[in-house]
Amino acid sequence: SVKKTSRLITCEEGFPFAGVGSEIAMQVMEKAFDWLDAPIARVTGKDVPMPYAANLEKLALPQVDDIVATAIASCEGFRGAS
Repeated sequence: SVKKTSRLITCEEGFPFAGVGSEIAMQVMEKAFDWLDAPIARVTGKDVPMPYAANLEKLALPQVDDIVATAIASCEGFRGAS
């Protein structure tokens, strides 16, 4: 929860523009901005048409490493506000 962690990271397979993560980020900005200690981070699929080949699909969708790197960056870059 934003109140507990003071951070928000959304993750979705959809496109970065006008996705569910964008809406969640907007709602949190409107209703819980004062609880945030770091910028909202989003992990999304790449802004490309979904490829059919499995190896290319893997490159287009968020992977575990992408999520972990975003979480670490969110925590390491903004420690002092707690």
